[in-house]
Amino acid sequence: MDQDDASPISSGVQGLDYVLRGGYAKFRSHLIEGRPGSGKTTLGLQFLIKGAADGEKCLYITLSESKRELHSVAKRHGFSLDGIEILELVPPELSLDPSQLQTLVHSSDLELGETVQSALAEIERMKPDRVVFDSLSEIRLLSQGSLRYRRQVLALKSFFLLNNATVLLLDDLTAEHDDLNLHSISHGVIRMEQLAPIYGGERRRLRVIKMRGVQIRGGFHDFVIRPGGVMVFPRLVASEHEMAEHGSPATGNGSIDTLVGGGLDRGTSTLLMGPSGVGKSTIACSYCHAALKRGEHVLVLLFDETKRIFLARASGLGMDLGPFADKGSLLLEQIDPAELSPGELSSRIQSAVDRSNARIVVIDSLTGYLNAMSEEQHLVLQMHEILTYLNQKGVVTILLLANHGLIGQMSAPVDMTYLCDSVMLLRFFESGGRLRRAISVVKKRVGPHEDTIREFKISATGLSVGEPLEEFRGILTGVPTYEGKQGNLLQDKAS
Repeated sequence: MDQDDASPISSGVQGLDYVLRGGYAKFRSHLIEGRPGSGKTTLGLQFLIKGAADGEKCLYITLSESKRELHSVAKRHGFSLDGIEILELVPPELSLDPSQLQTLVHSSDLELGETVQSALAEIERMKPDRVVFDSLSEIRLLSQGSLRYRRQVLALKSFFLLNNATVLLLDDLTAEHDDLNLHSISHGVIRMEQLAPIYGGERRRLRVIKMRGVQIRGGFHDFVIRPGGVMVFPRLVASEHEMAEHGSPATGNGSIDTLVGGGLDRGTSTLLMGPSGVGKSTIACSYCHAALKRGEHVLVLLFDETKRIFLARASGLGMDLGPFADKGSLLLEQIDPAELSPGELSSRIQSAVDRSNARIVVIDSLTGYLNAMSEEQHLVLQMHEILTYLNQKGVVTILLLANHGLIGQMSAPVDMTYLCDSVMLLRFFESGGRLRRAISVVKKRVGPHEDTIREFKISATGLSVGEPLEEFRGILTGVPTYEGKQGNLLQDKAS
């Protein structure tokens, strides 16, 4: 037993096991705290279901919910509670199951000692390996004082330890102020939170406040509650992932490859900046199409358009991506910024790279992603970790960022240029009574790049790029002016 004492055991939630570096501590008591509706009961059920699947004896002691309610929750998640004993410490009038009436303990008529003794007697009889105690709020109310409450919980903890049980103590924080008395006597403390933004679905996150003897992965980690239970998305820390082979540069359009010195280097990130409609997505599509024809896997995260529109637009430019999407080499993820948490987005990217070996990742666009984040600074910090992770994996990352405004003076909603290895600047310009497009590479960390400005054209046959144009002025100000000859431009040459 000494070898197993406080060794990690699975929580039943893969992401939480990663955060805890293996799971809860065996034979110890852990406090799971959070406001009502934060997911404590579901987390506790998953802990017991995992134990029952491993052949362990599991006990759920409930002072707040009936057995019928727990079975209803389990059914909605697709759980089976076979092998899990449920001890109800609720008044019989709260139970809708007549067959259980004679076994119920009338907690409303009992003193604190009698209530706790009923639970301890069941534990002595059953000798469970895993226990969930739901919830401590009832013990707090019966104690009628913080000193007696602390002593009672401390006695419970000692009893569980003597009986070699791994325990989750659930607390719904219904006291007037958050009670920190239990933090000092608990081996581990996990806080679950539910946040309600002004618009969009609720956001849930958890934080491991303490876990004795374990260097936990700290900070907030997003989680969701969906059919199937709690899913935790650990915060991405790039330094914890190994480096991968980078390989040869990724190529797309020949003329654009010339601009960036022969192609986009593996393990680098490229930012495409420009107003809406200038051609950022088309350039990204050209790199995706070339990679798919080489047999590589590609992940495209769509914030601003649907999958159908994306595929139809690519097909109209001579790049039929539908067959690649059908066979799974093109992974299209349509993202709803109002419903997706940043942690889940990081998890999707990591999953695509680790499981599908995606070699190109396109985020279209950062403007849409910014809407999913509460603060700009958080976006920059998280994108730093995502880009570092993808760079280490040898992935070519293409980020699209739309400027504010369509013509004239423009500004970016967030400064991502210092995070990216390459930056392509795209602009509209006017010449000969026509609206035209210009492209230039203003930054590349790895290797040389052209410092010229070229015109490019989007047509049914794809993307065409012209020769370098020297008679430009004001390209960086957002109001480019072409002062050269009309005959040097693409449309005039074609005619």
